[in-house]
Amino acid sequence: MSFKLAGPVLEGALVRLEPLERRHAPGLAAAAGENRDSYAFTWVPTAAETDAYIDAQLARAATGMLAPYAQISRATGRVVGATSYWEPRSWRSPDHLDAVEVGFTWLAASAQGTGVNTEAKLLLFRHAFEEWQVSRVDLKTDARNSRSRAAIERTGARFEGILRNWSRSWAPGEEGRLRDSAIYSITADEWPERRAHLEKRLAERR
Repeated sequence: MSFKLAGPVLEGALVRLEPLERRHAPGLAAAAGENRDSYAFTWVPTAAETDAYIDAQLARAATGMLAPYAQISRATGRVVGATSYWEPRSWRSPDHLDAVEVGFTWLAASAQGTGVNTEAKLLLFRHAFEEWQVSRVDLKTDARNSRSRAAIERTGARFEGILRNWSRSWAPGEEGRLRDSAIYSITADEWPERRAHLEKRLAERR
């Protein structure tokens, strides 16, 4: 595939998504050091693991399969989490991106429920559909992760089913095990309505 997955800076009113760099390590460590009760099924580094986490994401980026971001609060300038584009697929032409996943997403406890996740998804989806002209955006999560599934459903993404033994489990104590993944998607035909839905949610929050 000749299309290179590289996400630009994406900026909204609440959050700025910056391509992940090692300079983000202290901020990510502080974000990950907040209350961790919501991370039962999500890969979130501890403060001590932040450097290794960034190294792992940058190694994936070097393969062309991941474009990782740090999420920066516009109000405070602090790093409040991470997200990424993941698994680009090109079927019709090697120079055109047909589909991509949005994943590896987590937020500090203090940023959850503030609208940051909604706006970040709007920025990522909008760039994928309107700049890259993808036909589809995927979102996946551990099928047991009801919190993450509810957040995905609030974006307007459609549930497509459970992929059994689809990927490694990130749940504590399940090292070496596989998980079932719940898969959701938005298609290009659906995007105008989903964009209006996300913009309405943000406007109501403001």
